[in-house]
Amino acid sequence: MTETSALALPDTPFRRDQVLAQGVTRREFYALVRDGLIRAVVREAFVRADVEDTVALRAAAVALVVSDGHVAVDRTAAAIHGVETLTFVELEELPPTETCVLRGHCPTQRHDVRGRTRDLRDEDVMTIDGLRVTTPGRTALDLGCNLRRREAMAALNGFARLHGITAEDLRAMLPRFRRRRGVVQLRELLELVDARMESPRESWTWLEIHDAHLPMPEPQVWIEIDGVPTYRLDFAYRRRRICIEYDGIDFHATTDEQRRHDAERRAWLRANGWIVIVIRNGDFAGANRDRWIRELRDALAASYSPRRW
Repeated sequence: MTETSALALPDTPFRRDQVLAQGVTRREFYALVRDGLIRAVVREAFVRADVEDTVALRAAAVALVVSDGHVAVDRTAAAIHGVETLTFVELEELPPTETCVLRGHCPTQRHDVRGRTRDLRDEDVMTIDGLRVTTPGRTALDLGCNLRRREAMAALNGFARLHGITAEDLRAMLPRFRRRRGVVQLRELLELVDARMESPRESWTWLEIHDAHLPMPEPQVWIEIDGVPTYRLDFAYRRRRICIEYDGIDFHATTDEQRRHDAERRAWLRANGWIVIVIRNGDFAGANRDRWIRELRDALAASYSPRRW
C-alpha cells in the first residue's frame, strides 16, 4: 500500500490525475481515500487528511475543477480576505463556495458551488496564493448589497478595519452599482462605516443604536485610572458616563479569569458613576432588543444637560 509519506502530496488541494502521475494506481489512490489518508474536499478535488478544512481551502479545490475564468466572490472572498461573515453553524459545516464568471459565460452547475454571473473589471480581481478572488473593496461593496442589513454592516466594518478601506473609497465605486439590487441599502450603510468595530456583533449594536435614532456613542473608549489606560469599553458616552458592552461568545472569551475581569471592570465603572448596559447574544431581536434600547434611551434622557456636547 502506498503511504502519503512516500508521495509528494502538498498541503493544498490536488486532483486525482496529479497523484496518478507519480506512479500511483487507481486502486492504490482509492485505498488512500478509504483508509482516511486523503479526503475529497469537493467532487474531483482532494487533500491530505491532516489539512484543516477552511473556506480558502475549498475555494482552492473548486478552482482546480471548474473552467478558467471563475472568481471567488462574496462570503467566500470575504473569508479569504480574513473578514468574518459566516454564522457559527456555517463555521462547523462550511457552505458551498461562491464563484462568478463574467456575463456572457456560463456559471458552474456543480452542487458544491454557488455559481453566478457578474460584471467585473480587471481591477476588481486579484490573485492570492494562485486563487482568483475579488479585491477587498469590490467584495465589501458586493456584500453591502447582497447580505441582510446587519450582516452587511458587519462586513463593511470588517473590511474597513482589516484592510483600511474607507467609506470614501467605497463611494468612489458606487456609480458602477447604479440600479443594482441592494444599492439603496449599501448607500445608507456607507454613512455608518467605522473601522473601530472589532466584531460583527459590535457592528450590529452600532446599527441598532442608529436605527433607534439615538446619539451615536464613541467606540473603543479607554478609561484611565491614575493616568493609566486601564479599562476599554466597546461603546461609551464619555461625558454622560454611559457605556455599552457586547458580552457574547463570538468575541469575548469565556474563561473564569476573563469573566472575573469583566465583573471587576463593570463593578468599578458602576462604583464610579457609570451606567453599564450589557448586550448579550440573542439581544438583537424582539423584546430583548427593545429592553436594552429602552434602557439606553432612559439613561441618555436622565443624563440630559442643557449644555451642548
